[in-house]
Amino acid sequence: MCRPNPLKRPHAFEIAAKLNKMGESRESLKVRIEELENEIARLKNLLSGCTEKLVVYSLQEFVSTEYLRMSGLYWCLQSLQIMGKLDIVDTDKVAGFVKRCQQPNGGFSAAEDHDAHLLYTLSAVQIMLILRRLCEIDLDGVTRYVKSLQNEDGSFGGDENNEIDTRFSFCAIATLFLIKRLKCSINVEKAIDFILNCYNFDGGFGTRPGSESHAGQVYCCLGSLAITGSLDVVNKQRTARWLAERQCRSGGLCGRPEKLPDVCYSWWVVASLAILDRQDWIDKSSLVKFILACQDEDGGFADRPGDVADPFHTLFGLAGLSLVNAFRDTLKPVHPVFCLLNENIFESGLSC
Repeated sequence: MCRPNPLKRPHAFEIAAKLNKMGESRESLKVRIEELENEIARLKNLLSGCTEKLVVYSLQEFVSTEYLRMSGLYWCLQSLQIMGKLDIVDTDKVAGFVKRCQQPNGGFSAAEDHDAHLLYTLSAVQIMLILRRLCEIDLDGVTRYVKSLQNEDGSFGGDENNEIDTRFSFCAIATLFLIKRLKCSINVEKAIDFILNCYNFDGGFGTRPGSESHAGQVYCCLGSLAITGSLDVVNKQRTARWLAERQCRSGGLCGRPEKLPDVCYSWWVVASLAILDRQDWIDKSSLVKFILACQDEDGGFADRPGDVADPFHTLFGLAGLSLVNAFRDTLKPVHPVFCLLNENIFESGLSC
């Protein structure tokens, strides 16, 4: 009885069929690669499309946005810098506007003839650091202004009306750190004590002691703790878990439980996780898809898909994409504490 030969060669038609199948797979792979390359090119063009809209916004003056113009300029300039497009801006015009907004008390206002506020003071400092012209403003005046707003319990009022909010604690601490005046101006220990009094059992932070946890406040408080070298006082696992739970089914992130996702939390949440070195605790790919779905075909990002784009959401959409290392050849690396380029921080001799 003849036994089958295990070394018997396959029939010619079997070889031909396998070769055909391999050829089909190769062609399918080529088509898929081409589709992905086209999609990447399309997305890069959309990101570049942000530029013109942002520049038009940043260089024109509108009465309806006068109350936040300083911050609006920061959002626009930083967006352009992330994309490597800052050279299309008239920086002399921008710097001149900023300097005209410094008030006699040393703080900065949103626009000329407005009152100074900590929010706009930080924005002004960020702008001048971006432009590498920080030495052109009165830094002693800035220091006096920030110091004057600290309360006995360590908290900060946003302005002379003394509204208390952990956002203002961050603005004060970040402003003084960026101008290298933090250690010799305010009571840092009391400032940290106030922030820790706003730390909640769920791992989040509120605006004031006893207030509900919110992602924006978590960012501000963690940023303040990072700047002052005090991060070890928080339960990093608990706080990171609260932040990771902000990711919605759409892939987007929300500010607190049972709320809709919003592009701006792509920054507040991811930056907070980056400060804690826990940015891998969320699904980055689904977040990127959500952010890109919020793009406007004419440029910019909106809060959610289908809404109108604006400079605020454009910056924090781009910054969020940068933090998760999306489009690394297009978007420059951003520092998670200051929302400035890493190169700006390192060039200034700053680290935290």
